[in-house]
Amino acid sequence: MIYADQRWIGNHGIGRFARHVLAGLDYRPVALTSHPAAPLDAWRLARALGKLTHNDLFFSPGYNSPLFSTAPFVFTIHDLSHIYCPENSSPLIRLYYATVMKRACQRALSILTVSEFTRMQIVEWSGVSAEKVFNVGCGVDPTYQPAENSYGLQFPYLLCVSNRKRHKNEFRVVEAFARADLPTGMHLVFTGGPTAELTDCIEHFHITRRVYFAGVVPEIKFPSLYRGAEALVFPSLYEGFGLPILEAMRCGTPVVTANVTAMPEVAGGAALLVDPTSVEQIARAMEQIVSDTTLRQQLRHKGLTRSAEFSWASTAARVRELIKRG
Repeated sequence: MIYADQRWIGNHGIGRFARHVLAGLDYRPVALTSHPAAPLDAWRLARALGKLTHNDLFFSPGYNSPLFSTAPFVFTIHDLSHIYCPENSSPLIRLYYATVMKRACQRALSILTVSEFTRMQIVEWSGVSAEKVFNVGCGVDPTYQPAENSYGLQFPYLLCVSNRKRHKNEFRVVEAFARADLPTGMHLVFTGGPTAELTDCIEHFHITRRVYFAGVVPEIKFPSLYRGAEALVFPSLYEGFGLPILEAMRCGTPVVTANVTAMPEVAGGAALLVDPTSVEQIARAMEQIVSDTTLRQQLRHKGLTRSAEFSWASTAARVRELIKRG
């Protein structure tokens, strides 16, 4: 019998992966309601799986694993941002990765991940054999597609899908937008709400009236938010995959993204790549993608072709195959 951790399902990167992968898997959910990333979850999970035998298997679509288990298990590491982005970490998180996570990598039947970049980072960091780590990729929901309807914002805009985490590089995006030679009516739209620090940055560059925070966007409305944008601006400093790149491309929206970590791999030559530490490069890319109609059309067609190579059905099939192999 396969047991899987359904608690990861939600409206976020790992949550979408979990929802689509688990929908195609015949499994029993774990008898827990606490958050899978909570302290001591590895111990709680071990207790919940205590009656499993060697004939069972536990699968987690996220990075949690049981502290001990008689049954074999497979788990998923989507990125190592807690290791390579100090601002996302803490002494407790680093201790968890150095002890529980590294031990889980050694004990697991296999480790799943979502890009070749992250696969090689896991191999280097954990010391496990490369043959033990599998890239199953990510997909795009069918609702992400070109269409006439847009989100309804009454101004042209560049879209930044983000979450106020420092590695999302929002402060450079704001500065680049302020410096770029763009039409005066052009806005910069962020998902989520503002923080005091980001608001101060926006005010410092005197662009308060040109920046809009969309708040919490329901997943059903995300495709229309992408469709209405002149481009997605996503120059993150670190991504294990970068799902907004694919989502924007699938909606026919041109993409500006970073030339580091997994983003060039996901973009596959269908986006403008910039050095995310260079405000100048981000600003020039904004200017280019807004002013050059031919470039936008080329990126639109390339993006639609590239994003069609990814599907949740393919990801789910790869996961099922690896789990059945045991």
